[in-house]
Amino acid sequence: MRSYRYAAVAVFFLAAGLAYAQPAAKAAPPARKPAASPARGQQASMPDAELEKAIRARFAASKIASHHFQVHVQRGVATLEGQTDVLQHKGTATRLARNVGAVRVVNRIEVSQAARDKAAGNLAKGRRRAQIKRSESSTRGAKRSL
Repeated sequence: MRSYRYAAVAVFFLAAGLAYAQPAAKAAPPARKPAASPARGQQASMPDAELEKAIRARFAASKIASHHFQVHVQRGVATLEGQTDVLQHKGTATRLARNVGAVRVVNRIEVSQAARDKAAGNLAKGRRRAQIKRSESSTRGAKRSL
């Protein structure tokens, strides 16, 4: 009688172990969206004039509109020129141009020395802009009295 119990317990644990050892069925990965910009070596999805117009429209709808960057597109390659006082606007301009559909972006936007010094100072302090408390900023930290 005991041998049956031991056999039953052994079969139970063996079955449980096999069930545990088998990997669960994996769900299919979510479908990926197609890339917004074509890969290198490919042609742009729209003619150069339309791409240039779309990039300018995207710039006009963003915070970098006040800088009036110049945009030139040739064979899907967007060339950006201009000047800015905000370091992050240079990267934003590149990202916007790529998202519109430029095959490649040549960014010739010049950042002012004041913006470079400010970024270097923040880096030397070991803090990024997102880590600076609102009370430390001069314009937003001041309380308004009514």
